[in-house]
Amino acid sequence: MTLSILVDGMLSGTGLRDSANGGYLHPPEIGLSEDLASRISSWLSDYANAHFHQYEDQRNNEALDQEGINITRAVRAELPEAHVGYFSNAYMKEIKG
Repeated sequence: MTLSILVDGMLSGTGLRDSANGGYLHPPEIGLSEDLASRISSWLSDYANAHFHQYEDQRNNEALDQEGINITRAVRAELPEAHVGYFSNAYMKEIKG
């Protein structure tokens, strides 16, 4: 079975949503490196901060989304068999990346 992952900065999430079955995936459990897991954790923390500021800073939102897209690409590189997309919580839409 192929994993279908949506990278997202949802508050209280893990950064990796199982878009086929629902719920969240934990980076180590699906085989992601510790470095990438740490990067996701740091990005989630920054995204949570933006959430608490009601996404007021558009430049910060764009930077967060760019990092999310870069994380999406890194997940694809580490899990080439998975389908991986990106969802912007700041703008509430899926972004190609």
